[in-house]
Amino acid sequence: MTELPIRTATAADWPAVEELRGLVSHRDWDGSDEISRALYEPDRGLVVEDTGRIVGHACAYTRTLSVPGGTLPAAHVTKVGVAPTHTRRRLLTRMMHRQLAELPEPVAVLWSTEARIYGRFGYGIATRRYSFAIDTREVRLPAPREPGRLRMATVAEARPDFQRVYEAVRVHRPGWSDRDDRWWARVLADPPAAREGATALRVTLHEGPDGVDGYALWRVRNEWSATGPQGEVRVKEVVAAGLDAYLSLWRFLLSVDLTRSVTYWMGGPDEPLLHLVDEPRRLGVTVADGLHVRIVDLPAALTGRRYAVPVDVVLEVTDELRPGNAGRWRLTADGDAVACERTTDPADLACDIADLGAAYLGGVTLAALAAAGRVAELRAGTLARASAAFAWHPAPYGLEIF
Repeated sequence: MTELPIRTATAADWPAVEELRGLVSHRDWDGSDEISRALYEPDRGLVVEDTGRIVGHACAYTRTLSVPGGTLPAAHVTKVGVAPTHTRRRLLTRMMHRQLAELPEPVAVLWSTEARIYGRFGYGIATRRYSFAIDTREVRLPAPREPGRLRMATVAEARPDFQRVYEAVRVHRPGWSDRDDRWWARVLADPPAAREGATALRVTLHEGPDGVDGYALWRVRNEWSATGPQGEVRVKEVVAAGLDAYLSLWRFLLSVDLTRSVTYWMGGPDEPLLHLVDEPRRLGVTVADGLHVRIVDLPAALTGRRYAVPVDVVLEVTDELRPGNAGRWRLTADGDAVACERTTDPADLACDIADLGAAYLGGVTLAALAAAGRVAELRAGTLARASAAFAWHPAPYGLEIF
């Protein structure tokens, strides 16, 4: 069978791209999503056509990603899909190979519908997503030491505060992405069809001594039983610059009248709730994979982040899809002085590029990967130091699916 050609997308492809996305995700698309259209970068899209119909697509957004100790340009890979009539014909493989060969950024990130898909392209699972289904009658939070003022606001009124607080927190949280006006429009979009029976998006702000220092985006699904109210608070985001703001916002969300539960889908592994409530079992925590990271340019990626302790280690890296990353690299780091250069010295550790991607944001330790047989210690005593260096606080996680 002749291979179908891959071409660069154009702006005119947008409706067909969204129709394909709806087809593969089992959702209807009505052609009205102008916010997503504004985000689409056709020159970063790849399209496969068959008899004039788009049957394969992959693209990336141009954004920056917070990494340990700083921020870095990162390709945010998205809208990857193949029509059900054209699966198992290597379309996905060919698109991902070409995209990877053409990416200009040092790293790429994505969310996966199924975790097993992207490991074969060198992506490693770098973060975990903590979901909460909280029985509010069974948990209590301590009072903040210096309580501020909570107030309700409209999305339009609060948007400047969202942006200011988010940016202050974002630069210190690996895994969070920058948001320009287009991205804020997407985050705050609230079409009735997407509410799943709940209210419109609601906003609560926390004001500390220096002004707004935290916000919560939430909605309520109203429900009653024969014994009374059973409403559910659905939390979209809680972003707080300090513990008092965090505590105040969560105490509020756990005590909304006529509700009995709170669900939150996008928590992190070091979520303070885990250590603040008096009955953590009632948080109803489940864990899933989060951001997948692919190191595209190894020396640029490793010098683009900082390390928790000084380190001098030689890494033997395999990378079948980008041979320029393969081989031995000496990584040295002490504070802001970071270097990564090719070397012929004996290797201390050996790993695949996907494992380095898993450890890149600091949430998965090299020691844990070694325990799973994915990182090999070639010189005794080097694993512990390197593992401590790559680890990071705060723990990384992704706050939004793109």
